Amino acid sequence: MGNIFIKSDADLAEMREACKLAARTLIEAAKLIEPGVTTDTINRFVHDYTIKRNAKPAPLGYRGYPKSVCTSINEVICHGIPSDRRLLEGDIINVDVTSILNGWHGDVSATFFVGEVSDAAKALVTVTRECLNLAIDKVKPRTRLGDIGAVIQHHAESHGYSVVRDFVGHGIGRHFHEAPQVLHFGKSGRGQRLLKGMTFTIEPMINQGDFRSRILDDDWTAVTIDGMLSAQFEHTIAVTDDGVEVLTAFDEPLLNCDIFK
Repeated sequence: MGNIFIKSDADLAEMREACKLAARTLIEAAKLIEPGVTTDTINRFVHDYTIKRNAKPAPLGYRGYPKSVCTSINEVICHGIPSDRRLLEGDIINVDVTSILNGWHGDVSATFFVGEVSDAAKALVTVTRECLNLAIDKVKPRTRLGDIGAVIQHHAESHGYSVVRDFVGHGIGRHFHEAPQVLHFGKSGRGQRLLKGMTFTIEPMINQGDFRSRILDDDWTAVTIDGMLSAQFEHTIAVTDDGVEVLTAFDEPLLNCDIFK
């Protein structure tokens, strides 16, 4: 298994609490999203909410990342750094939360609407959310990682979108990033077989246009090369005896978002 860490039932009980905190943090942060709010306001909320619950925001200081959450707007694929940039009517924004509680990580994200958005933006966000749900439905023991990538790629491309290659899902547990890498494209029947106790994220990033990305001068922010929109949804999951548990499942609807799952 190399450095893939299989989690025991006791491990999962602890990790589940970190994932619940991450999901709850995102639910509460979503209530802030409206035109005129700065992304740094979202960052301050996530930071304070996490610290008050005796946890840590995993992004802060991770490989030099300067903030406690990632906020990726419109053409930003991922790793957008919160700033004094104000949200505008019609924007879409991905908020990516990772919490560390008692040494365990929980990682979750969703893409939100800022006020009224275009039909094109709604369509992209809807298909991206569907990509994640279809991928989660594939997870069970003995299936392969390639099955996850294949269903995401097929669904996205069947709607005329592309799948980002440069960023992938990942194993997660006591470490923010563990093996295996979870590609969001590929062929069924290939890759690592899934086993009970594996925990990883699935986090497809789907673009309106070209799948390629470039990194801005801040060394973090990844944007589409053509300036077209990108959307992302993410859950942390565990492989169970006969299927999957979504560890970061939401226990109430997200505001400014079209999902409850």
